[in-house]
Amino acid sequence: QVQLVESGGGLVQAGGSLRLSCAVSGRTLSSYIMGWFRQAPGKEREFVAHIIWSSTNTYYADSVKGRFTISRDNAKNTVYLQMNSLKPEDTAIYYCAARPSGVIDYHFWGQGTQVTVSS
Repeated sequence: QVQLVESGGGLVQAGGSLRLSCAVSGRTLSSYIMGWFRQAPGKEREFVAHIIWSSTNTYYADSVKGRFTISRDNAKNTVYLQMNSLKPEDTAIYYCAARPSGVIDYHFWGQGTQVTVSS
């Protein structure tokens, strides 16, 4: 079993930055893909970014490309989402998730952290 705990959310003005963290425990992640998702009020959950733990290859949604950066710290078993140039439309609950490489669905999810961007 994999446990994911997000932190780092908060209130920030438009144009500001936040860094989200996702602490992972319960399993080594060398064969996992780690993702960040978000869900705004009244909207469906959407993909934000993912990182392949073993290769550090990354992939981003078009809406965040160039503004957000996903990374991981192998020693700390932690995944980060650096969010710059934040916009009010980035306001959402952000979730960290994990899936084994080769599996389509994310098996493990964190509890989420709220990000609010004021205009």
